[in-house]
Amino acid sequence: MLQPELHGTNHLERILGDDPPAFALLHRPGSSGGDVEVLTGETTTAEAIADLELPPASMPARPGSTDHDLLAFLPYRQVTERGFTCHDDGEPIVALRVDDHGTVPGEELMARLPDEEPELVDAGFDIDDDSYAEVVRRVLEEEIGRGSGSNFVIKRSFTATIPGYTASSALALFRKLLNSELGAYWTFLAHLGTRTFVGASPERHVSLSDRTLTMNPISGTYRYGTEGPSVSGAVRFLADSKESDELSMVVDEELKMMAGICESGGRVAGPYLKEMARLAHTEYHLDGTSSLDVREILRRTLFAPTVTGSPLENAFRVIARHEPGARGYYSGVAALFGRDDRGRRTLDSSILIRTADITPDGELDIGVGATLVRDSEPHSEVAETWAKAAGVLDAIGVAGTPAGSPTRAGTNPALRVPLADHVEVRAALRRRNRTLAPYWFEEPWRRTRTQPNLVGLRAVLVDAEDTFTAMLGDQLRSLGLEVTIRPYHEGPVEIGDYDLAVVGPGPGDPRDAGDTKIATLRKITRGLLAEEVPMLSVCLGHQVLASLLGLELVRREHPNQGVQREIDLFGKMERVGFYNTFAARSDRDLFHVPSIGQTVRATREPGTGEIHSLRGPWFRSVQFHPESLLTYDGPAVLSEMIAATFTRHGANDAHHTLLGKSG
Repeated sequence: MLQPELHGTNHLERILGDDPPAFALLHRPGSSGGDVEVLTGETTTAEAIADLELPPASMPARPGSTDHDLLAFLPYRQVTERGFTCHDDGEPIVALRVDDHGTVPGEELMARLPDEEPELVDAGFDIDDDSYAEVVRRVLEEEIGRGSGSNFVIKRSFTATIPGYTASSALALFRKLLNSELGAYWTFLAHLGTRTFVGASPERHVSLSDRTLTMNPISGTYRYGTEGPSVSGAVRFLADSKESDELSMVVDEELKMMAGICESGGRVAGPYLKEMARLAHTEYHLDGTSSLDVREILRRTLFAPTVTGSPLENAFRVIARHEPGARGYYSGVAALFGRDDRGRRTLDSSILIRTADITPDGELDIGVGATLVRDSEPHSEVAETWAKAAGVLDAIGVAGTPAGSPTRAGTNPALRVPLADHVEVRAALRRRNRTLAPYWFEEPWRRTRTQPNLVGLRAVLVDAEDTFTAMLGDQLRSLGLEVTIRPYHEGPVEIGDYDLAVVGPGPGDPRDAGDTKIATLRKITRGLLAEEVPMLSVCLGHQVLASLLGLELVRREHPNQGVQREIDLFGKMERVGFYNTFAARSDRDLFHVPSIGQTVRATREPGTGEIHSLRGPWFRSVQFHPESLLTYDGPAVLSEMIAATFTRHGANDAHHTLLGKSG
């Protein structure tokens, strides 16, 4: 391996020639400051992440440095590795096996790159503005409005042809992005033979260094006005509940991922304001500790909820239903694998958004998407796709916006005072956290909330296709319980092996008894009621329980997806997070249930009768999510409810197969 700091300039000679090798240019400000990394090597492809060949991890880099081994571009179709649904276009993982790498000062590189304006023909969005707005309307009505999830990202593509396209055209585009865009996590160019990627992505996917795993959920968009960003505009944006809820939802989704791949779950830091040339986003940083192989980490985090939706598994189904074709590499991942000076594997990766995918004959595709939530306005989401595409479009000389959208702000982004330097903006950022769960902001070792009466109790947690169960499991363990998570469809479980059953959340219509999942959850819950097994039911589990107790289930007029509210929980005020489109209703707080011969209490919403929680002799249920970032003191709520389920003890010696038991 050549000494990296000495040979970046030498690499440029080959890259700038008439017949360049496979190469990549990476500007990663968090890793290399103002320098640009230059990588050369050979192009390779793979069908699966596990097939990516990496050198033995025992080979250390030079002291104080990191060696780069492989730069891989993962298409969206890799979700099939997790068994998820997609329009499968068969695109391969395209990778650069790194033979040499070095660095070049950014200013020196700018002076040497070609400065030209590419000509475009046949330029425009594949889905026009009105048609995209109609897709948005359908997703709001047919998916979010019917309980399929809390948020979804729907893509459209800006496409064009660059006549006479060469590698020099891509280098010129990279130069313009490097010069005009700010706030990007990666600004990059990868020339890989069969295709070239040029982009300025604001969002990290996942990183691993010294066993510390980091994710970076970004959501909420402040589109600058014609005069550029303003402090007052930023403060209004930060106070907008739609924008804050949108970010909280994706933080919840990435905390689910962290809970599944980190030893003690993830910890939240932030929020921060990520400022770019035409817009700004809000973001949090999540970190945890993981000993998994870097390829397995990458596989388990396919793909970010910020570019798909929540809950994740159902988001892939919704995308397949409403997007007319495959996504290609949009919302995929650019991943850089390496080794540190102790021989430990490292990983840094960026989400493939704000990226031009260019074929050798100059066919260009820039995928963009808007995050749709319960109160989205279709034409506002159209404008958001234009704003997100603008960074790359400006760099290639395209000046197009939907009617009524701001043009490019005139102020040079590099000369602006960062918004986050203003005391009013910093105060507005701090206010975002006032009502969020302190649990997820704490170091994992500080989260222990052991309850002596719960220590050592064994709980089985039924997963109904929402990995909120991973976060719920983390909080249950913090109370001292031993937790096993089982998917609802994974065969029978001897309930006698456990002291407590938790029927978890998931997407779907709880009234649809013909749905396999709903039917299975009804069997499970019916069996637990019959055997008087201590039970806690959450969200969808709560709705199924309410139905079996004879209560009415209704579809809410307005979905409650990603909403924080203060409620009366049996005499105590709690600030909690809801993710529900359906609700149980009752006109009484106390009612008798003949099927179990017991009286059940409910806490209800005044005026509507919507039930927030049910309390029976050996069971508790809640419509909200105790484990969510939006629930201020979830562990305390869980502790109190679980302790109360053990007022009856006839169930603990039962050895009946209840999961999958015929009903």
